[in-house]
Amino acid sequence: MKTCSALAVAAILGCGVAAASDVPAAPSATPIRHPTLKSCNREATAKKLSGKQRAEFVKNCQAGKPSS
Repeated sequence: MKTCSALAVAAILGCGVAAASDVPAAPSATPIRHPTLKSCNREATAKKLSGKQRAEFVKNCQAGKPSS
């Protein structure tokens, strides 16, 4: 009886260890670091900004500052 109980416990623990060792899902190939960057760039394109003006606009847009 003790042997059977010990084997059952070992089997349960062994399954738990096997399940815990599963590799988590891989992250997407291109993680989005700045989700607002796309929308800020779209706005800058719509306003036909370029150069330093565009860079300043996108920087402020990402920071959440109102555009001047």
